[in-house]
Amino acid sequence: MQTLRAFESAGRLRSFSRAAAELDTTRSAVSRAIADLERRIAVRLFDRRQRSVDLTEAGELYHRAVSDGLARIARATSAAAIAARDNRIVIACGRATSELFLMPRIEALRRELGDDAILRVLRCENNFLARPELIDIDNIDLLVSYHGATDVPANRVVTFHEAIAPVCSPEFAATHADILGRPVTQWGSLPFLNFARPTRGWATWDNWFEAVGRPVPMPRFRNFDDYVYMLDAAAAGQGLALGWRNFMDRFFSAGSLLAVGDGFVEFDRPLVARLTERGLGRPLALRCFAVLASLAR
Repeated sequence: MQTLRAFESAGRLRSFSRAAAELDTTRSAVSRAIADLERRIAVRLFDRRQRSVDLTEAGELYHRAVSDGLARIARATSAAAIAARDNRIVIACGRATSELFLMPRIEALRRELGDDAILRVLRCENNFLARPELIDIDNIDLLVSYHGATDVPANRVVTFHEAIAPVCSPEFAATHADILGRPVTQWGSLPFLNFARPTRGWATWDNWFEAVGRPVPMPRFRNFDDYVYMLDAAAAGQGLALGWRNFMDRFFSAGSLLAVGDGFVEFDRPLVARLTERGLGRPLALRCFAVLASLAR
């Protein structure tokens, strides 16, 4: 298995060095593993060059099969790990939703569900949440995401209404108090932190500028591909970030971020928690759903 993982990584990344970094090993270990694999099956899998490697025609064929096999094993492992137990609730969501929305509410959920309940949060790429067939939906009780749920009956959906506002550290607000006290159109000299990979449905800076009716001329954006890292950067005083109200509990309670400008602007882009078919048939999942509904109210 270690040899096949080394081969899959090197073939996908077209580099023994990058494969070694991904697998937390050395380049020589990856090279030895692939050489051993080539000896075992008596086929040359890579064309080796001075600075790169490319799969041979046979290597491409083998790589597709190995990649598919490892993916199937990973899915089966995940399914086994979250196999249904009467006292386990499995909630699937993205990383930011897990860390910034569910974790601040996890104790409230546990208190309501009782000491015997086990809450498992399965973190997925947000794009996967729109395609439940990719996340083994049969072993998940609730999905929490910004993806629409128009085809789900109303009694199976909890909606957390969304609002956004610029947020920054208290130190940043004090340093730039003069500019922040002016109309938004004069904020252009400030650094703006931008989430460069918003999932479908999340509001953006353009949405906020349009909503307040005061576009900022050519703001300086520093892009982040992880929303949690972006908020951490804002808390460190690196600039203005766009804060989703449902995700601000941790930062507001610690006093590390505060909202500036005219406060939160509401959008019709709710965070949605929805019961799956599995969850609908499990009393504990229904209780968890009811607790989320009470928190939303």
